[in-house]
Amino acid sequence: MFMIKKADIADIPVINKLAWATFPETYKDIISKEQIDYMMDWMYSPENLRKQMEEEGHIYYIAYEECEAAGYVSIQQEDKDVFCLQKIYVLPYYQKYHLGKELFKQAIKGIKEIHPEPCLMELHVNRNNKAIGFYEHMGMRKLREGDFEIGNGYYMNDYIMGLDI
Repeated sequence: MFMIKKADIADIPVINKLAWATFPETYKDIISKEQIDYMMDWMYSPENLRKQMEEEGHIYYIAYEECEAAGYVSIQQEDKDVFCLQKIYVLPYYQKYHLGKELFKQAIKGIKEIHPEPCLMELHVNRNNKAIGFYEHMGMRKLREGDFEIGNGYYMNDYIMGLDI
């Protein structure tokens, strides 16, 4: 049903559009509109997406249903045996079709292609995000928690979850 393809620089407008359709909706009841706007620029401006892909080693995958982009996931190697599931978002319409599960599996597949040896996949998730149940269902466990300053006086109040792969 869904086709997932590795993104490149030409896909930045697609990721940006998906982010605007998913991120603010996900966090509207968790953080302020001002923090959402700040984080959208910090994580999803075309310039910052390009920097993530070209300089910071983020690998994005986009899921399509027919010709419509429906969601995305990104991974990044953080240490020799540690990868981060940086982002995973699905348009609300497609959430009922288990696309999040498919993108999650793609993240693991992408990591295994880079690093076939056993490793840890970590994820930061807001402590008030209802997606925690999804991540636990996918086998992740809470490893620790932290409050991370992201600039402009804003913090991410997260659980760090992990999955051995």
